[in-house]
Amino acid sequence: MARSADFKSRVLAQKTVWAAGAYDALSARLIEEAGFDALLTSGFGISASYLGQPDAELYTMSENLAVTHNVVNAVSIPVIADIDTGYGNAINVMRTVREFEAAGVAAVILEDQVAPKRCPICVAGVEVIPLEEGVAKIEAAAAARRDPNMLIIARTDVVSEAEAIERGKAYVKAGADVIQPISKCFRSIEGLRAMRQGCGVPLSLQVLGWLERDLSPKEIEEIAGIATFPLVPLMTATHALRENLKVLAEKHSSKELPRPVVDHNDFIEFIGFKEVEELQLKYLRAG
Repeated sequence: MARSADFKSRVLAQKTVWAAGAYDALSARLIEEAGFDALLTSGFGISASYLGQPDAELYTMSENLAVTHNVVNAVSIPVIADIDTGYGNAINVMRTVREFEAAGVAAVILEDQVAPKRCPICVAGVEVIPLEEGVAKIEAAAAARRDPNMLIIARTDVVSEAEAIERGKAYVKAGADVIQPISKCFRSIEGLRAMRQGCGVPLSLQVLGWLERDLSPKEIEEIAGIATFPLVPLMTATHALRENLKVLAEKHSSKELPRPVVDHNDFIEFIGFKEVEELQLKYLRAG
């Protein structure tokens, strides 16, 4: 399911699309292989993988776009792009939306923090832009979009439940298709239900913190058009690499690694060497 009317209709009909967070093209292919409906290019993951630095909008729009472009080319499932604050004001947002749309993403997530952003799951608090400015940025994103099948997901980083619902309603009126609260805003399924009902559109949920710990898949599907595990792939890879590399550095041998590694032949088959070799035999005819 690439960017299409089918993807849009499934999300808006709240036939929940389950996704996981990719941080590069390889993790994207593994997410697709696992059977997820879609994937998210996680800003947290891209910043960690591409720069080795925190999720504080330190990378540029073009750096995020380059990773996202490679991810879209590597998979056939829909790609949801984290475009942070849109990298500036409403006019910057218009260019950002057009660039990511041209890269082939199925949806973009635009948040209402002050730029440059801060990661709300890692800091005590974040600063959000005035509601009027947030509305204008969503209006600009909707005006810039050329393909109506690309979804605009408006994320609000406020932590007041009433304000989050108020902003969600305003963003839907401005042209957002889906609303995403941050995980620390609500503390119960009842609050999320109130936001879903108040905004009148399905929610996009990042399954983190209490949502990951306390909610069942069935409860999430009651309110979400999109449900994403944004950090499990990154944290899984980091944990496995940390364990194996520590032993490898100490013993200078791979014979007693605590974590198993993928068989070499299995990996070269997964990554597509066979297909490339077939193309080489077909088209590289010199000599």
